[in-house]
Amino acid sequence: MDGDLWFALLQIFKMGGHTRQILLGTTDFGKMIGVSQQTASRRLLELAEKGLISRELTPEGQLIFINEKGLELIKEVYNTLKMGLEGVDKVKFLNGYVFSGFGEGAYYVTKSGYREQFAEKLGFVPFPGTLNLKLRSAADLKARSDLEGLPGITIKGFVNSERTYGDVKCFPAKINDKVDGAVLMIRRTHYGKDVLEIIAPENLRKALPLKDGDMVQLKVHLE
Repeated sequence: MDGDLWFALLQIFKMGGHTRQILLGTTDFGKMIGVSQQTASRRLLELAEKGLISRELTPEGQLIFINEKGLELIKEVYNTLKMGLEGVDKVKFLNGYVFSGFGEGAYYVTKSGYREQFAEKLGFVPFPGTLNLKLRSAADLKARSDLEGLPGITIKGFVNSERTYGDVKCFPAKINDKVDGAVLMIRRTHYGKDVLEIIAPENLRKALPLKDGDMVQLKVHLE
């Protein structure tokens, strides 16, 4: 539904149209939503045609009531806003663009010393590879910098016959609001501060699907 219709439905909701029939004159309603009487009449007709409201014509005006379908739409938007606003200090939102990396992340996540800890502390065994994201905006770079200073979940380093591996910090994350995974903060890396590496229990390029240049949205959980 377009924004103009949504705004009209919201005004009816604010008047209590989800609890009772309300009497609306199209001239007055037009003033409420900042449009002409003719446009206001058309908005009410479109809402009715979409099954979002019921309307009854009377000599005094239209009796309007928000139908179950309309109320479900309002609840859906409410729940989305609630999820985004509640606990806003416990999440960070970042956007990055997919690019092909050096395979550095895959090298780390395949090491048994890390993989066992991923399974224990994150609840999944990562797909043998990472999704590399390039950050472009100042806000995203700032959010990444903030992550550097937060405790996160520490995946302890270890020593094997090849070398010593350092600690890796990670944060649980939701990728494109669809797949659960985690952001890795690898201390010893060839990438700059404008890159994030993402792990998940599945191949994110295939699951979402993604290609180089696509934008990815991250919701990073800080606790």
